[in-house]
Amino acid sequence: MPTQLFKLVIDASTSTTTDTNPAVQKYFYKLSAGHRAGGTTTVPSTSFSDDAGAAVVSNLVTATADNGYYSLFVNGVLQQSSLFTVGANGSQVVITSTSTVPVSAPITLAVNNFAPTSSSTVTVTT
Repeated sequence: MPTQLFKLVIDASTSTTTDTNPAVQKYFYKLSAGHRAGGTTTVPSTSFSDDAGAAVVSNLVTATADNGYYSLFVNGVLQQSSLFTVGANGSQVVITSTSTVPVSAPITLAVNNFAPTSSSTVTVTT
């Protein structure tokens, strides 16, 4: 018999399930003249209330790097991310270009974090 290469024949199928596991925190504040200076508004974390209406007593939850983001609404309008920053450890929110926003306008910050998990199953048949 001449020399020949023997190959294994394997058939495999894979299925993967991914869960995003979102965690959303919302914070609310009504704009006061005392937090506005020169068109920029700086709101300390303790000026916000949470989703249950309770005052925030420490820092805001921050967005997780690579798995989270912020959404800021001023007077019900979603703002571009370049117009605001959340301070280190959630200590404050700084919003630029607020000189035309009326006092008592609602400001809502939504913090969206994800903790994704995946599981894969490989089935091999020979």
